[in-house]
Amino acid sequence: MGNLNGWEIFAIVAVIILLFGAKKIPSLMKGIGEGINEFKKASRGEDKPSTPEKKD
Repeated sequence: MGNLNGWEIFAIVAVIILLFGAKKIPSLMKGIGEGINEFKKASRGEDKPSTPEKKD
């Protein structure tokens, strides 16, 4: 899978755009990024919440 040339990458990107639509791709990538960050935090053993709690 490491031997992808330019045409294969272009074909993969075109299929992704056709399947999900251009407007949904940024939110899809954001969700994937958040999932990767949560996985990294869990693998390091961090138990802190990702957002600070508000104090009234």
